[in-house]
Formats: sequence, structure tokens, C-alpha cells
Amino acid sequence: MHSYVIEKPTQKRSADLSDVTYVLKTYLVKFFFFLSQCFSVLVIVSPRFLHTNSTSHTWPFGAIAELIDNAYDPDVSAKQFWIAKTVIKDQDCLTFMDNGYGLDLRTMHKMLSFGFSDKTTVKGVQPIGIYGNGFKSGSMRLGKDAIVFSKSKSTSCVGMLSQTYLEKIGAEQIIVPIFSLTSAVLSVREEDKASLQDILRYSPFTTQEELLTELDVITPPWSTGKTGTRIIIWNLRRTSTGALEFDFEKDCYDIQIPSEVYDEMTDTFPQPQHSSHIPESTYSLRAYCSILYLKPRMQIIIRGQKVKSQLVAKSLACTRIDHYKPNFLVSFYRKFS
Repeated sequence: MHSYVIEKPTQKRSADLSDVTYVLKTYLVKFFFFLSQCFSVLVIVSPRFLHTNSTSHTWPFGAIAELIDNAYDPDVSAKQFWIAKTVIKDQDCLTFMDNGYGLDLRTMHKMLSFGFSDKTTVKGVQPIGIYGNGFKSGSMRLGKDAIVFSKSKSTSCVGMLSQTYLEKIGAEQIIVPIFSLTSAVLSVREEDKASLQDILRYSPFTTQEELLTELDVITPPWSTGKTGTRIIIWNLRRTSTGALEFDFEKDCYDIQIPSEVYDEMTDTFPQPQHSSHIPESTYSLRAYCSILYLKPRMQIIIRGQKVKSQLVAKSLACTRIDHYKPNFLVSFYRKFS
């Protein structure tokens, strides 16, 4: 069982970094770390921060982009990324899977902890995010609970980040159950057994065999690798009327934002149907993913169908290039780094 405190943070670019709230919350994490260094106290992250942190994503596709970015980074080196909707024991779930290098216990610990990242440049390719906050803010924006399965060359591991779990045990700080396996048999170290029991009790998976089945899904016959990471998010976000904020029925090969949900998010979309002047990428995940990267290096598959990338820079009638280097928070960052 692992209780995470804020560790030393570094920089990161979010999929919607233009949202000033996201930047300010990131630097709030840095400020907490600074206080702990100055006053030699342990800074504990409250479970309520999981929800607060997720509100930096007002648009759900921005939260999904965080998870895609993690797989796209050169230190993960995924060639394919799958996004799907599934039902597990009558619960609607979102699944995200890549065939990158996978996570061992140490790297999963870092991914699930706050304000830490050791992402590096690989072969001249810069990582998209280096604040270490993308998974937490993105996953908790999409749903209240997430479980991560991962296979690396040396080991397999499972970790759970769950607001429901923390509420039910009355936690006063964020606790993340994690355990690792060293073989195809579910043999767990003595110190990890409490984590395993909590995952079996508070996740949709109630047996060890079900956990092993999810690990096996990471390396399907159609995947090009034998390692990777699979994320399952449940207790998905709902609207004020109780409906899911995603429409999974309109297009079986897409995930869409219904017009009424878009209206609720923006207050500027009163039409009952999608209007022709509204860009498709604002309500269609497939359209959004097709223009997500200027130079795509990873194939994205949504609900079993490949996304056809559009090279935006080559499809514009008129182009203008500008280089933006924000520095209004540089001095603050240096002070608390």
C-alpha cells in the first residue's frame, strides 16, 4: 500500500495548456513542495484534490489527449493506441491501451504520484508533458475511478487511482494500491497483498483471474509488441440530468459529445442538433484525433477502426508560422524548482 506525498515537480505541457487554470494549479503543486522544503513538514495531498485537479479540463477531449500524449512520448514509444468503450459488470467504462514499453513498479509509482516526472528527450524528440500531472488530471476528469494494467520486459504491475475507494475507506490522504508480478502466475509479494485485496474489493474485478485476463489483453495477436499499458476508467462523468457526457450509440466507430452536453459545457450551443458551422473535431473524438498531432508517429484506433490522420499544416489555404515561448511564470518556476 502506498501513500503518496507531493514530490519534486518538473515542467509539463497539457493538451489544453492554454487554460490558465491548468497552469496555476500546476504551480500550486510546486508551491506545496516549496513549503515542505522550507519548513521540513510532510505535505499530504487530500483526496479532494483529485477532483479539483481534474477541473482544469473543461472539455473531455482535452482529458483524453492527456492519456494519448503519455503514450505518444518518446520514452514510451508506442506505435499504436486503442480507445474503446466497454461494459464491465453492468458499468460503462472507457479503455485506453498502448503497445509501448510498459511500466514497472517504479515507473507506475511515479505516474500515479503527484508533481513528479522523469520524462526525457529520446533521439531528439521532446516529450509532450513533463509536469507529471497528465494521467491524474485526465483520468479523473473522465471518471471517478481508474485502474492501470501494465507489462514491461521485466514485470507486470497493477495500480488503482480511485476517488470512490478513498471515500469508502475515509482516507485523509491519497492512497494508491499497487502490486507487481514477476511471472504469468499471480504471485504477489507479502507487502503487496493488502493492495491486491483493496483492488479486488473496490474495482470492477473481484478475482485474481480477472486481473490476469486484463493483463493478457495488453498483448493481443494484432498488436506489434509484447509490452504496453491498459487503462480502464469507470464511474464515468455524467451531466446534471444523469446522462453520460459521451454518446456511444450514434456512431459505433466513434465517441461523441452530444449537443446538449456541449451546450452545458460552453453555454454557446443551443441547437438540438450539431450545426454545420461547428467544427466536427469539437464533438467527434475521431475527428479530433485526426488533427491532434502535426507530425503523427503513432496510430490511433477508436472502437476498432483506425483514425486517418490529417496533416493540418499541409491542408490550410494560408499559413503563418510564429514561435511562442511563454516566460511569464519562468521566474516562479525557477524559484520553486
